[in-house]
Amino acid sequence: MPQEVRASSMRGDSPAASTGGWTLSQRITEPLRVEPGRNESREPDVITAVEYDRSGEYLATGSKGGQVVVYSKEAGSRKKELLRRTFQSQEVTKYAKYKSFQSHNAEFDYLKSLEIEEKINKIKWCRSSNNALYLLSTNDKTIKFWKLHDREVRESQRANKTYGDRITFPTMSVTDTVAVATPKRVFANAHTYHINSIALNSDGETFLSADDLRINLWHLGVSNQSFNIVDIKPNNMEELTEVITAADFHPSHCNIMMYSTSRGSVKLGDMRMSALCDSHARLFEDQEDPASRSFFSEIIASIADIKFSPDGRYIISRDYLTLKIWDVNMEARPVQTINIHEHLRPRLCELYDTDCIFDKFECAVSGDGNNFITGSYNSEFHIYDRYGRTDYCLNPMAHSGRRRSSAPHNAIARQLAGGSEPEALDYRSKVLQATWHPTQNEVAVAVRNSLFVYSTKPEPNSTPKPKLAK
Repeated sequence: MPQEVRASSMRGDSPAASTGGWTLSQRITEPLRVEPGRNESREPDVITAVEYDRSGEYLATGSKGGQVVVYSKEAGSRKKELLRRTFQSQEVTKYAKYKSFQSHNAEFDYLKSLEIEEKINKIKWCRSSNNALYLLSTNDKTIKFWKLHDREVRESQRANKTYGDRITFPTMSVTDTVAVATPKRVFANAHTYHINSIALNSDGETFLSADDLRINLWHLGVSNQSFNIVDIKPNNMEELTEVITAADFHPSHCNIMMYSTSRGSVKLGDMRMSALCDSHARLFEDQEDPASRSFFSEIIASIADIKFSPDGRYIISRDYLTLKIWDVNMEARPVQTINIHEHLRPRLCELYDTDCIFDKFECAVSGDGNNFITGSYNSEFHIYDRYGRTDYCLNPMAHSGRRRSSAPHNAIARQLAGGSEPEALDYRSKVLQATWHPTQNEVAVAVRNSLFVYSTKPEPNSTPKPKLAK
């Protein structure tokens, strides 16, 4: 991947900045490289995974070309240390490239005559130790455990010289430090189907990996053995009614995990109850009105991503049209449903013909659990509060942000469905990957080969926040 990183910042010239809202603080772009003989949709530098580490000081991206790029705020702050000390600059510290490395390469399964892409599906950070960073990256079949650390570069001051009967050896001195990425373990040959999720457990020692029909539990120190904790594969594949689409661990209880399915349900499993969590402990499913069912109902109900809130009290699920917030203590219905693509419902046939109806939009939760981010088309992404009062719609490619409305989302949906002329959609430019800083009001989104970092200062609010319905 080219080493050149172009960064641009946005001052207070946008409407969002004047109101203390979200502003673009940095854009990082890697030039696209179209390999000869390859389709444009498989450009190797298109970003397919974005993830903050636990501290928020590091940000990692994965690409279709199998590369992982790690950016560091510390590296960026060192470059501007003198400027900040001299002028007391209040500028947000920017990310600078820390290390890029080739995580996966394209392979070919000769037994199944199947090509395995090098595309990075997910990246998850592990706990750091001994001044080293650790992360997991996966493509469709293989998970790799990486160690990133700084290595000193030593140079000799002078060559060997002999003075009569005396020999002097060169002295070594540290001239620089370089970042090094080392593969520690490879977790392979455990998934028959494509891996769609990996999640680190709160114990910091185990993680899960999920494919279409199975979920496996691994130990970071053991690469040749895994435990199957979920298996929904029927004896007769013709009886298959759903597949696993995403999985995640509880943020604080190491025995609780959840997974979502293509039928729109979220299943919570407790590994204390049974070694095999095929029988779920709780089921979260929003029943659809039979009168509104159509050919596309099952497709748009498929959940693309699920997340726990930081306190583990709520579950956030993202399907094609909506973002739903569930209380783990209430299975009957979601406490909040946010309509994102309701205005696209009349155009589902067009979206089906272009395969855009199968797009998987990720979601992320803020560190306080009160706000969510998810992507959309036209290079737009949305930031919502969990009470359904605000929707911030931002377009990184337009370098502008606007506050759409403070009206409830069902009112917005009615306006969109009220017969107004549908706006043109750019299906090719979409925000699929989004992540939220663990402690700050900062988000990162990917649009093709560009990474955009947005930040804001919390607005003072003296009014108490309403509580979610129970």
